[in-house]
Amino acid sequence: MVASTHWLASASAQAVLERGGNAFDAAVAGAFVLHVVEPHLNGAGGDMTGVFATAEEPSVPLVLVGQGPAPRAATVEHYRAEGLSLVPGAGALATAVPGAVDAWLLLLRDYGTWELGDVLAFAIGYARDGHPLLGRVATTIATVSALFTEHWPSSAERWMPGGRIPQEGELVKNAAYARTLERLVDAASSTAPTREARIDAARAEWSTGFVAKAASEFVREPHRHSSGTDHAGVIDEDDFAEFSATIEPATTLEFRGYTIAKTGPWGQGPALLQTLAILDGFDDEHLDPSTALGAHTIIEAQKLAIADREAYYGDSADVPLDHLLSPGYAAERRALIGDQASLELRPGSVPGHEPFRPRLRVEGEQFVGGGEPTVAKSGETRGDTCHIDVVDSHGNMVSATPSGGWLQSSPTIPELGFCLGSRLQMTWLEPGSPSTLTPGRRPRTTLTPTLVLKDGHPVAAIGSPGGDQQDQWQLLYLLRTLVGGYTPQQAIDAPSFHTTSFPGSFWPRTWTPGGADIEGRIGDAVITDLERRGHVVTRTGDWSLGRLSSVERDPHTGIVSAAANPRGAQGYAAGR
Repeated sequence: MVASTHWLASASAQAVLERGGNAFDAAVAGAFVLHVVEPHLNGAGGDMTGVFATAEEPSVPLVLVGQGPAPRAATVEHYRAEGLSLVPGAGALATAVPGAVDAWLLLLRDYGTWELGDVLAFAIGYARDGHPLLGRVATTIATVSALFTEHWPSSAERWMPGGRIPQEGELVKNAAYARTLERLVDAASSTAPTREARIDAARAEWSTGFVAKAASEFVREPHRHSSGTDHAGVIDEDDFAEFSATIEPATTLEFRGYTIAKTGPWGQGPALLQTLAILDGFDDEHLDPSTALGAHTIIEAQKLAIADREAYYGDSADVPLDHLLSPGYAAERRALIGDQASLELRPGSVPGHEPFRPRLRVEGEQFVGGGEPTVAKSGETRGDTCHIDVVDSHGNMVSATPSGGWLQSSPTIPELGFCLGSRLQMTWLEPGSPSTLTPGRRPRTTLTPTLVLKDGHPVAAIGSPGGDQQDQWQLLYLLRTLVGGYTPQQAIDAPSFHTTSFPGSFWPRTWTPGGADIEGRIGDAVITDLERRGHVVTRTGDWSLGRLSSVERDPHTGIVSAAANPRGAQGYAAGR
């Protein structure tokens, strides 16, 4: 079974399974197709994280780390000297070392079975021969067309040939990216004696060959950033060469008889575990997202966990995660939830640690030098994320969230057919934060797939695009399926909500005290009750929040299932 955020990625991954590939072969094939068909949401210059378990060791959830670090020259001092108080939301100064491609190739090498050329054939075909353009891609290009025309000519040439914005459904091609993938396949077609060595040859071509050279040379030319000012990037060939993706143990928590597996605190994943630990002390009546009591309790628990994310999480061995996930600490945090909504950012107290408290910028505040609002301030064009889940007949299961390298992240590199990402905008230029910009350290990513295990076997892989909202929407899915008895598709279809009462991870890092975005179809009675409790409610469209997908497997029967999101009429589940 496969479920993803685009039907062509799901269909390609399913084709791999039909032809004898395993879940990891299929996930890699689907992921590279996502680069091609959702270029406003991810790209080869971006990043990814995955969480997976194998049929050989089903009780050991692992994390695939495709989040690259800050370049060696990305120092607070340099950015301050450039006149910046925040890392821009777009432009090469926001670029972390691209991690997605190397991570996918690592997964294929160590856990897949196919040769690289066979896996990449789907993406190469769609890039070389064309695919029908999504309406949202066309809308994104239209929104940033002035930026492209005036400041990013290589992006205008790539996405607006002849100065014309492509239309929804139009057949679009990316010959340059097809050639990039073909050159990686050529490197993997060497005389190396093993499949693993051939894939490593492609990884070396990426990190020390033509990709690193072209990207590093291109960003040396100053270009417009979302700050409204022009800067050169700082990433160089040595930064590419020094990065290798890794695989590490997952962070886990037991909840209602299930094991929930997430990334470490270099991502936001453990905040979901903290939220579950807080909610585990309430009865089921408080955990129903479709009621005012449940929504209020869930939102307040999320605020507390995310406040700790801001205060303590980062790419550091000093994160007090054992304490943050402990039952005693969860009880302390649970006691703070009352009948009224909190309008404060309330990190907890951890012995021996001083919580970082960022300067809070209220939503709607005007910024000097705010720059290109269409690049970073619009929710439609800021860039988002993709997702893919795969399970095979053997019991291998993977949940992965690729992102970054959006077509609006930075200027397109003509030779490569893609642009670099902007993940460094999640770092701070203030000292004292666990996620202060630091050369060689990963920015605290929002990418946060989920694996659920029962009695030592993976039973569900879940994920969603959505930046800070990814885990908030996944939390509702978990509560509805593990507590409420919903089927996966029912859980995905049910009304969704999230809180915005914390500083956003993306430039310009604003927050809305007490903010809660809610799909209106949850009902007037629920919304009125939440407003009475002090929540600052924004009614979104009835089908607007979340792009969840999931796959499941019953380890006793071997039966697999999948579910995809109807929102946007784009997600797709397939299997047999």
